[in-house]
Amino acid sequence: MKARHRLLFLPALLAAVSCTEAPKQEVVKKKEPEKPPEPITGRAAFFQMFVSARSWAPDVQPVQLVSLPIEGFTNAVDGRAGAWRCLFASASKGKLRNYTYSVTEAGGNLHKGVFHEPGEVNFSGSVGQAKPFLVQAFKIDSDEAYKTALAKGDADDFIKKNPKVPANYLLEYTPRFPQPAWRVIWGETVSASQYSVFVDAATGGFLQKVR
Repeated sequence: MKARHRLLFLPALLAAVSCTEAPKQEVVKKKEPEKPPEPITGRAAFFQMFVSARSWAPDVQPVQLVSLPIEGFTNAVDGRAGAWRCLFASASKGKLRNYTYSVTEAGGNLHKGVFHEPGEVNFSGSVGQAKPFLVQAFKIDSDEAYKTALAKGDADDFIKKNPKVPANYLLEYTPRFPQPAWRVIWGETVSASQYSVFVDAATGGFLQKVR
């Protein structure tokens, strides 16, 4: 009988203990603050734009890829920029269209992510000296071109003497070289450039420096 009384008492005891246990407190994880946007390389930005451009015309080819200076980002940071613009050509449409990629909202027509600028322009085969080139020839990224410019274009000496001159980047295919080439430009524009270095966008080889 005593054993039976113990068995009857045990469930009641367990119920009483469970009722007196302190409620478990939920652990609230602190939300991590969002990281500020970081500049991006030209090739990384290009392929974001290229995907969108192919939805406009499957036969698109790049004509010019250029870095865009925006407030808060310095383009001289290892070949990266806060925003990029690429001009695409479609032979089937006979048109040109600009796309941009930005890591942040910057006002005007420059929006975060990929954005195609309004309007299209008739295309007759070239833009000045620049002609469309195969995407497969675009193998060298802007950060690699920047390193080559420093190492083989003697740009490091120029930077030391002119630390406040910004760097900008232009990729295009012209009769000047047999392959598409990066032009690492120290100055606000090509015409205002104080120093620039050409790097082969297919092989990464140093091509020429221009003062």
